[in-house]
This record gives sequence, C-alpha cells and structure tokens, in this order.
Amino acid sequence: MSVPTPAAAMAIRDSLEEEVLIALVRAAWLAAERSNAVTAAAGLSPSQYNVLRILRAAGRGGLSCTEIGTRMVTRDSDLTRLMSGLAHAGLVVRGTDSADRRRSTNRITAAGRALLRRLDGDVADAAQQTLGPLGRPRLTALRDLLVAFAPPQTSDLT
Repeated sequence: MSVPTPAAAMAIRDSLEEEVLIALVRAAWLAAERSNAVTAAAGLSPSQYNVLRILRAAGRGGLSCTEIGTRMVTRDSDLTRLMSGLAHAGLVVRGTDSADRRRSTNRITAAGRALLRRLDGDVADAAQQTLGPLGRPRLTALRDLLVAFAPPQTSDLT
C-alpha cells in the first residue's frame, strides 16, 4: 500500500518538482514543530536559539552580526534587533573587536551557555522523536539528499 503524497492527498495535480517542494516544506514545518516547542518553553524564538548555538560553537572569539547571519539556518531580517534582545536578556555580550574598533563582536555568556545545556537534551529528544522512526539508513540518505539540494556555504563550516 502506498502513502499518498501531500499534493495527491489534497487532490492537487502538480509536477513532480512541485510535489517534492510541497512535501519538503511540510516536512520541515512538522520537523521544526517539536524543537520549536522546546525552545519556546524556554522563552526563545527559533532564531534566538539558533544564534546562541552559533555563538557557543564560535568559542571565545565570538562573531560579528554578519558572520552570524551567514551561519543562520533561516535568515532573520533584523539580526541587530535579535542580538539586542539576547544581550538585554544577559545571554550574549556585545563588544568592540580589539583589532578593528569598527567591528562589533558578539559572544555567548555563561548564562547563555547554561540555558543551551539545559535545552540540549530536550532538543535532542525532540529530534529523536521526530526523525528517529526513519532509521539510520533513511536518515543518512535524507541528509545526503538535503545537503545535495542545499550545500552548506563555506562560512557554515567554519
């Protein structure tokens, strides 16, 4: 027995590319739903959580808003406002780069790292509940297809 595609389930006759696009968007929304609920319970938007993860990975050196923007999972049109909110909450600290006084650098604080540590297990559990049933071979194949579709930028890897 085959499972109808989202487009077929809605009685829409689209091209294969359109059906895949619909399925991809729907799957992304469903996959994000659980992890977003975890971060929302901690008072963070998905973008705020993403910024904190990026800054934790950056280490002590921190990153400029431009560098953070290139690493975001989804682009936020007002990253400066987002950073100000995180700074106001005590989760990041903004400073001036000692080598280039024109450059602002953002670093995660101890409070920001502690918040992420508290969320790490719950976010991992949400991912496991959402995608774990696919099994490792399918997850690996899905990851490979998604990376082929949207390869990481060089800046995403640093």
